[in-house]
Amino acid sequence: MSMQDDLFKVIVPPVSVKPSSKLTIVGAGEVGMACAVIIAQKSLADELVLVDRHADILKGESMDLMHGSLFMKCRIKADTDFKVTQDSKICIVCAGVQMKGQKPDANQLKDNVALYKEIIPQLAKHSPSAILLIVSQPVDPLTYAAWKLSGFPKNRVIGVGTNLDNARLRFLLSAELNIFPANIHTSIVGEQGYGSVPVWSGTNVAGIKLKDVAGHMSKKHGDAFYKKVMDSGQEVIRLKGCISWAMGLSVANIVNAIVKNLKTTQLVTTNAKNEHGIKTDIFLSLPCILGATGVCGIIRQQFDEDEARQLRCGVENLAKAQCEIGL
Repeated sequence: MSMQDDLFKVIVPPVSVKPSSKLTIVGAGEVGMACAVIIAQKSLADELVLVDRHADILKGESMDLMHGSLFMKCRIKADTDFKVTQDSKICIVCAGVQMKGQKPDANQLKDNVALYKEIIPQLAKHSPSAILLIVSQPVDPLTYAAWKLSGFPKNRVIGVGTNLDNARLRFLLSAELNIFPANIHTSIVGEQGYGSVPVWSGTNVAGIKLKDVAGHMSKKHGDAFYKKVMDSGQEVIRLKGCISWAMGLSVANIVNAIVKNLKTTQLVTTNAKNEHGIKTDIFLSLPCILGATGVCGIIRQQFDEDEARQLRCGVENLAKAQCEIGL
């Protein structure tokens, strides 16, 4: 007799039950594991799958996480084989070469597209109804690549986009105004990174437009504040090597909206065709309504002339990047 037989009597034999909320994370690096820990702590999945081609790192990270199972409400699985991802509800792709400078270079995009040609078809094969959430950088062209490689409808291919940049902006504004970030409403749209567009014309605090009450918020002041926001991300990379915890929180917030069908507005990378005069399939960040089907809608945001001009510049940059991918 086994220890189990000595301990208790089995009344009904165990049955296999499919998880109702199975999530996959591809890439067990610092970013992927930050996403995993926060998603597990928030109980957003009843089964969380980790996939990485580096078997030893994957085994170590998954064991480390499994040893904390007492404090979580989800099962953890890990494998180098994509079969383990079967029937995932959301596939979060963090794998890729990390950005070293302020802007992604051509080699980083080329290397990550090559990696995506291995990853995305496997995810699409094993989870044809999944939503793809792209975290790897550069996120906009890689979200486009994931869309092309998966063949999924555009609402089910999403990138983290400027979601974290926007959170930084709200945090830094809240510090300056001494008010909680949730009471500040603003957005950074377009091309993720230094080519993005802060929408100062629509920024408000509890419904009061900042430009109407903050006379000192000139264009020069706004540009300096925006640079501070963007530089802060680079400062984190300089100090610790990568952005992990804030990105994990951002990803978990997006996942929460999808899993719980919240219909909340998030600034994420999406197909912007037919929005703001964009005529082709360009992927960039816009305020999107997220729910169980992915992107349920796109807010028709208003821009002033300068913001619209900056957005057009970003569209041109992204069109070139997408063209280089050659898919």
